[in-house]
Amino acid sequence: MTTYSRPQHTLVIGSGIIGSAIAYELIKRGRRVTLLDRDEPGRGASFGNMASIAVTEFLPASRPSVWRQIPGWMMDPEGPIRVRPGYMPRLVPWFLRFLMASRPSKLRALEAGGAALCARALADTEALLSELGAGDELTPTGCLSLYSDEAEFRADRDHIELLERFGFDHEVIGAERLRELEPALTPAIGKAVVFPDNRSLRDPHRYVTRIVQRFAEMGGQLASGEVVGIRPQEQITEVQITTGETLLADELVLCAGAYTGRLSAMLGEPIPLETERGYHTQIMAPGISLAHSIIWPSRAFMVTPTAGGIRVGGTVEMAGLEAAPDFNRAKITVRRAREALPDLRVEEATEWMGHRPALPDTVPILSASEKVRRVYYATGHGHLGVTNAATTAKLMGQLITGDRPEIDLHPYRINRF
Repeated sequence: MTTYSRPQHTLVIGSGIIGSAIAYELIKRGRRVTLLDRDEPGRGASFGNMASIAVTEFLPASRPSVWRQIPGWMMDPEGPIRVRPGYMPRLVPWFLRFLMASRPSKLRALEAGGAALCARALADTEALLSELGAGDELTPTGCLSLYSDEAEFRADRDHIELLERFGFDHEVIGAERLRELEPALTPAIGKAVVFPDNRSLRDPHRYVTRIVQRFAEMGGQLASGEVVGIRPQEQITEVQITTGETLLADELVLCAGAYTGRLSAMLGEPIPLETERGYHTQIMAPGISLAHSIIWPSRAFMVTPTAGGIRVGGTVEMAGLEAAPDFNRAKITVRRAREALPDLRVEEATEWMGHRPALPDTVPILSASEKVRRVYYATGHGHLGVTNAATTAKLMGQLITGDRPEIDLHPYRINRF
């Protein structure tokens, strides 16, 4: 028999970094809030992301210099993008939208939309961590982008020019200065770009759990269960979960990462949301130390110093939400990381796979529903969930409570597709 819980003013579905930060922002604004997830808070993509506040990484993936290489990458079993053959037919509509997002006028709009969020990301993250008494969770150093030679550097020039156009801080350095900053790097790296604002979190999962802890201390409620139905009524929305319980919400915020598309479909409002499956290897005994995170664009990997070790990740796999992990993807990035870090040892290591929510035009949805009153979406952050979480929470809090958002949310509307 179905039972009815005490009505909640706002129900936030998804307790990853985006949903947890929004729930906390709303309770600060006086809302009564329940945070619902089928898993423990922060156990999805927020657990295994690369722990980077990557403010410089808003370059649209749909730019021609990327998609022209996709056929070659997909033919390479160790390429930076892999599509499992059986999933290809389901990906065609998403990929067509991806190509449509490569038009020059569209790219300029997407660049501006990404830059507007990322320009605020570090300051908003620092403010949120300060509220939590967790300022020491953020490293003081930034990220190094590596290039073995001038040809590799020129191949990444569109990225650098974009940062120059939008005023993002960076510095080009040579091999000698690079070795002073990171002695563990191979001498084969001839040049790098320093991104001082691309700071790292010591433990991204701990970031989420501290937000949720503060949320609960302020009276926020946590609920567990998978959503099996959403029924909008005239004044409230009924959400059925697997426990047989029905939660009643005056406002509903959908931010379940890559699973948000399933929820929007329940409301008759489909969105072109895919999962970019990401892999990492957490190495607790690497035998080296790093002060900065590092990325090597031509090798498609990233290494981040985290609490007690380093994390190695990179590449993209398109295979949907149900396919079993292919941990060879994690092993590929570790092999490439050892090209840059020849003394790296892979001891006390674990491998992980998670689902990043990917929209074909790269920028997220931060929007009220076009079909159902008092329903809101915050999803599709791709590789920038932890980067833009604090900013997203602030903007969505303003939108939901009737304040004017500090930036124009039109570029992130749900009906843009």
